[in-house]
Amino acid sequence: MKGVVFTEFLGMVEKQFSADMVDVVIDDAQLPHGGAYTTVGTYPHQEMVAMVVALSQHSGIAVTDLVRAFGEYLFGRFVIAFPSFFIGASNAFHFLSGIEEIIHTDVLKLYPDAELPKFDVEHHDASKLVLLYHSPRHFEDLAEGLMRGCVAHFGEPIVITREPAAHGDSHRFHLTRQD
Repeated sequence: MKGVVFTEFLGMVEKQFSADMVDVVIDDAQLPHGGAYTTVGTYPHQEMVAMVVALSQHSGIAVTDLVRAFGEYLFGRFVIAFPSFFIGASNAFHFLSGIEEIIHTDVLKLYPDAELPKFDVEHHDASKLVLLYHSPRHFEDLAEGLMRGCVAHFGEPIVITREPAAHGDSHRFHLTRQD
Protein backbone atom coordinates (compact mmCIF):
# COMPACT_ATOMS: atom_id res chain seq x y z
CA MET A 1 0.00 0.00 0.00
CA LYS A 2 1.40 3.41 -0.92
CA GLY A 3 2.73 5.62 1.83
CA VAL A 4 0.46 8.49 0.84
CA VAL A 5 -2.45 6.47 2.25
CA PHE A 6 -0.59 6.02 5.55
CA THR A 7 0.44 9.66 5.83
CA GLU A 8 -3.10 10.80 5.06
CA PHE A 9 -4.53 8.40 7.64
CA LEU A 10 -2.23 9.77 10.33
CA GLY A 11 -3.16 13.30 9.20
CA MET A 12 -6.83 12.48 9.60
CA VAL A 13 -6.25 11.03 13.08
CA GLU A 14 -4.40 14.17 14.12
CA LYS A 15 -7.03 16.48 12.64
CA GLN A 16 -10.11 14.64 13.91
CA PHE A 17 -8.73 13.34 17.22
CA SER A 18 -5.34 14.76 18.30
CA ALA A 19 -1.58 14.54 17.87
CA ASP A 20 -1.52 12.55 21.11
CA MET A 21 -3.91 10.02 19.56
CA VAL A 22 -1.51 9.61 16.62
CA ASP A 23 1.25 8.68 19.08
CA VAL A 24 -1.03 6.28 20.97
CA VAL A 25 -2.18 4.57 17.75
CA ILE A 26 1.39 4.18 16.49
CA ASP A 27 2.58 2.82 19.84
CA ASP A 28 -0.32 0.40 20.27
CA ALA A 29 -0.15 -0.88 16.69
CA GLN A 30 3.47 -1.98 17.19
CA LEU A 31 4.35 -1.14 13.61
CA PRO A 32 7.46 -2.55 11.94
CA HIS A 33 8.06 0.89 10.38
CA GLY A 34 7.42 2.64 13.67
CA GLY A 35 4.90 4.99 12.08
CA ALA A 36 7.55 6.58 9.86
CA TYR A 37 6.06 6.66 6.36
CA THR A 38 6.93 8.56 3.22
CA THR A 39 4.27 9.37 0.65
CA VAL A 40 6.13 7.51 -2.11
CA GLY A 41 7.11 4.46 -0.05
CA THR A 42 5.27 1.14 -0.14
CA TYR A 43 4.22 -0.56 3.09
CA PRO A 44 2.30 -3.70 4.09
CA HIS A 45 -1.43 -3.11 4.31
CA GLN A 46 -1.42 -4.98 7.62
CA GLU A 47 0.19 -1.91 9.20
CA MET A 48 -2.83 0.17 8.17
CA VAL A 49 -5.15 -2.46 9.62
CA ALA A 50 -3.19 -2.44 12.90
CA MET A 51 -3.48 1.35 13.15
CA VAL A 52 -7.20 1.34 12.45
CA VAL A 53 -7.76 -1.38 15.06
CA ALA A 54 -5.75 0.62 17.61
CA LEU A 55 -7.75 3.78 16.79
CA SER A 56 -10.98 1.83 17.15
CA GLN A 57 -9.97 0.54 20.57
CA HIS A 58 -9.15 4.06 21.80
CA SER A 59 -12.02 5.92 20.15
CA GLY A 60 -14.81 3.39 20.60
CA ILE A 61 -15.69 3.75 16.90
CA ALA A 62 -16.12 0.53 14.91
CA VAL A 63 -13.29 -0.37 12.54
CA THR A 64 -15.61 -0.41 9.51
CA ASP A 65 -16.94 3.07 10.37
CA LEU A 66 -13.40 4.42 10.78
CA VAL A 67 -12.26 2.97 7.44
CA ARG A 68 -15.30 4.40 5.61
CA ALA A 69 -14.76 7.79 7.27
CA PHE A 70 -11.11 7.66 6.25
CA GLY A 71 -12.14 6.92 2.65
CA GLU A 72 -14.35 10.02 2.62
CA TYR A 73 -11.54 12.11 4.10
CA LEU A 74 -9.02 10.64 1.65
CA PHE A 75 -11.15 11.51 -1.36
CA GLY A 76 -11.18 15.14 -0.25
CA ARG A 77 -7.41 15.07 0.14
CA PHE A 78 -7.03 13.56 -3.35
CA VAL A 79 -9.11 16.42 -4.78
CA ILE A 80 -6.55 18.85 -3.33
CA ALA A 81 -3.40 16.83 -4.06
CA PHE A 82 -4.30 15.57 -7.54
CA PRO A 83 -6.57 18.14 -9.22
CA SER A 84 -5.67 16.82 -12.67
CA PHE A 85 -7.61 13.61 -11.87
CA PHE A 86 -10.82 15.63 -11.82
CA ILE A 87 -10.45 17.57 -15.04
CA GLY A 88 -13.40 16.79 -17.27
CA ALA A 89 -15.31 14.83 -14.63
CA SER A 90 -18.84 16.23 -14.78
CA ASN A 91 -20.44 14.08 -12.08
CA ALA A 92 -19.84 11.18 -9.70
CA PHE A 93 -20.92 8.48 -12.18
CA HIS A 94 -18.61 9.89 -14.85
CA PHE A 95 -15.69 10.02 -12.43
CA LEU A 96 -16.24 6.60 -10.83
CA SER A 97 -16.86 4.79 -14.13
CA GLY A 98 -13.42 5.98 -15.27
CA ILE A 99 -11.46 4.74 -12.27
CA GLU A 100 -9.62 1.97 -14.14
CA GLU A 101 -9.03 3.65 -17.49
CA ILE A 102 -8.29 7.16 -16.26
CA ILE A 103 -7.50 7.38 -12.55
CA HIS A 104 -5.62 4.12 -12.01
CA THR A 105 -3.67 4.64 -15.24
CA ASP A 106 -2.55 8.06 -13.96
CA VAL A 107 -1.82 6.70 -10.48
CA LEU A 108 0.45 4.03 -11.97
CA LYS A 109 2.35 6.74 -13.86
CA LEU A 110 3.03 8.47 -10.53
CA TYR A 111 3.53 5.28 -8.49
CA PRO A 112 4.52 2.40 -10.83
CA ASP A 113 4.71 -0.10 -7.96
CA ALA A 114 1.24 0.71 -6.59
CA GLU A 115 -0.95 -2.34 -5.96
CA LEU A 116 -4.38 -1.02 -6.82
CA PRO A 117 -7.75 -2.70 -6.48
CA LYS A 118 -9.64 -3.38 -9.68
CA PHE A 119 -13.02 -1.90 -10.57
CA ASP A 120 -15.17 -3.32 -13.37
CA VAL A 121 -18.15 -1.32 -14.58
CA GLU A 122 -21.05 -3.76 -14.81
CA HIS A 123 -23.76 -1.22 -15.52
CA HIS A 124 -23.78 2.51 -16.21
CA ASP A 125 -26.68 4.71 -17.21
CA ALA A 126 -28.04 8.07 -16.06
CA SER A 127 -29.66 6.68 -12.91
CA LYS A 128 -27.48 3.73 -11.85
CA LEU A 129 -23.85 2.70 -11.73
CA VAL A 130 -22.77 -0.79 -10.68
CA LEU A 131 -19.09 -1.38 -9.93
CA LEU A 132 -17.47 -4.71 -9.17
CA TYR A 133 -14.55 -4.26 -6.76
CA HIS A 134 -11.73 -6.82 -6.55
CA SER A 135 -8.93 -6.73 -3.98
CA PRO A 136 -7.16 -9.40 -1.97
CA ARG A 137 -6.60 -6.76 0.74
CA HIS A 138 -10.36 -6.47 1.44
CA PHE A 139 -10.54 -2.71 1.78
CA GLU A 140 -14.12 -2.53 0.51
CA ASP A 141 -14.97 -0.19 3.40
CA LEU A 142 -12.25 2.18 2.16
CA ALA A 143 -13.60 1.89 -1.39
CA GLU A 144 -17.10 2.70 -0.13
CA GLY A 145 -15.77 5.69 1.80
CA LEU A 146 -13.97 6.97 -1.30
CA MET A 147 -17.20 6.60 -3.28
CA ARG A 148 -19.11 8.50 -0.57
CA GLY A 149 -16.46 11.20 -0.71
CA CYS A 150 -16.88 11.38 -4.48
CA VAL A 151 -20.66 11.69 -4.19
CA ALA A 152 -20.26 14.46 -1.60
CA HIS A 153 -17.68 16.23 -3.78
CA PHE A 154 -20.08 16.37 -6.71
CA GLY A 155 -23.04 17.15 -4.41
CA GLU A 156 -25.34 14.55 -5.91
CA PRO A 157 -28.24 12.64 -4.33
CA ILE A 158 -26.80 9.15 -4.76
CA VAL A 159 -27.38 6.15 -2.50
CA ILE A 160 -24.59 3.56 -2.25
CA THR A 161 -25.21 -0.05 -1.33
CA ARG A 162 -22.93 -3.05 -1.57
CA GLU A 163 -23.04 -6.80 -1.51
CA PRO A 164 -20.44 -9.56 -1.59
CA ALA A 165 -19.87 -10.88 -5.11
CA ALA A 166 -19.24 -14.44 -6.25
CA HIS A 167 -15.48 -14.24 -5.67
CA GLY A 168 -14.30 -14.01 -2.06
CA ASP A 169 -12.26 -10.89 -2.72
CA SER A 170 -14.99 -9.05 -4.65
CA HIS A 171 -17.86 -6.76 -3.74
CA ARG A 172 -20.53 -5.21 -5.94
CA PHE A 173 -21.35 -1.54 -5.35
CA HIS A 174 -24.70 -0.18 -6.49
CA LEU A 175 -24.87 3.60 -6.83
CA THR A 176 -28.39 4.84 -7.48
CA ARG A 177 -29.29 8.44 -8.29
CA GLN A 178 -32.24 9.70 -6.21
CA ASP A 179 -33.47 12.52 -8.50
